[in-house]
Amino acid sequence: MSTAGDTAGAPATTGKVWFVGAGPGAADLLTLRAARVIGAADVVVWAASLVHADVLDHARADAEIVDSSQLAMEGVLPVYERAAARGLTVARIHSGDPALWGAVQEQLDLCRALGLAVEVVPGVSAFTAVAALVGRELTVPEVAQSVILTRLEGGKTPMPPGERVRDFARHGTTMALFLSAARSGQVQAELLAGGYPADTPAVVAYRATWPDELVARCTVGTLEATVKRHRLWKHTLFLVGPALAAAGTRSHLYHPGHFHTFRRAEPAARAELRRRRDDATGAGGDAEPGTPAAPGRAG
Repeated sequence: MSTAGDTAGAPATTGKVWFVGAGPGAADLLTLRAARVIGAADVVVWAASLVHADVLDHARADAEIVDSSQLAMEGVLPVYERAAARGLTVARIHSGDPALWGAVQEQLDLCRALGLAVEVVPGVSAFTAVAALVGRELTVPEVAQSVILTRLEGGKTPMPPGERVRDFARHGTTMALFLSAARSGQVQAELLAGGYPADTPAVVAYRATWPDELVARCTVGTLEATVKRHRLWKHTLFLVGPALAAAGTRSHLYHPGHFHTFRRAEPAARAELRRRRDDATGAGGDAEPGTPAAPGRAG
């Protein structure tokens, strides 16, 4: 997963910065790799406003700890410059997964320009943590097979054209909305305008996996009232979509009629799957696009 730059003519690498996903809150949701990287770092940069302090238990006793919660990028830059000059290893801890709304790309570019090696350690995202808390699969077969990760437009960071919540809502699938709780009324209006029925299941989750977490089930039509009743405005995630209440349907992956490299299909069960597909699509015939000619054997 290394992303260290090796472009010809780049400055010689003299240190390294790890961008570490801390997960949604609970320190025991750190990956083993994340804990190892934090434990090996000379400098640990973390945001006290977003990351649980228990993650620092993995840091060395002699490591320098920098709280970035009150620093702009210019305040963190000297740490990276010092790492490049002295050959230090830095663990830059981000809440959730660094790939999502973490301002990581600009830091990766900056560190590479300084000649630092960089590597990213993924973390558990809040949307998967919330799904686990409510005991739901977000991609229930025949109900929802996609998950849209987005935020409400009109905030501090401009949204590109075509990425409005109501545009995504037209898909009717599972949606996770980050960074939007302060404008819950607008969120609800956009979801309804995009086509979600008012009774579509929803989950409001505040500080998921933290000791003071709050998780409330509601519907799209009662989302705003739920947020305001609990006086939430930050650190809150919304999950929306029919999969949040749908009964589980039979997955083809574990059906005896499904085959893959390690398992043969049972002929009668395979024929049943084909009949179900044809009934659902109105198709006919024996040919099945995209499958081997001998469906009884593993491919």
